[in-house]
Amino acid sequence: MTDLNEKGNLLDQINSPADLKTLSLEELKDLAGEIRKKIVETTSKTGGHLAPSLGTVELTIALHYVFDAP
Repeated sequence: MTDLNEKGNLLDQINSPADLKTLSLEELKDLAGEIRKKIVETTSKTGGHLAPSLGTVELTIALHYVFDAP
């Protein structure tokens, strides 16, 4: 486990795409779950479509993990 996970909520500890590279694969899966939960919570309050946002969570994490995004 990384220091990020020991501090609690992974999503709150991510400040830049570079932070993703410090996470294990299991922690990346946990992060995806946290992001999905946040999307559902936000969309239930504001309205909108869930499918497009939920469908790109893992893709976005993977892109930022593999490439040096700004």
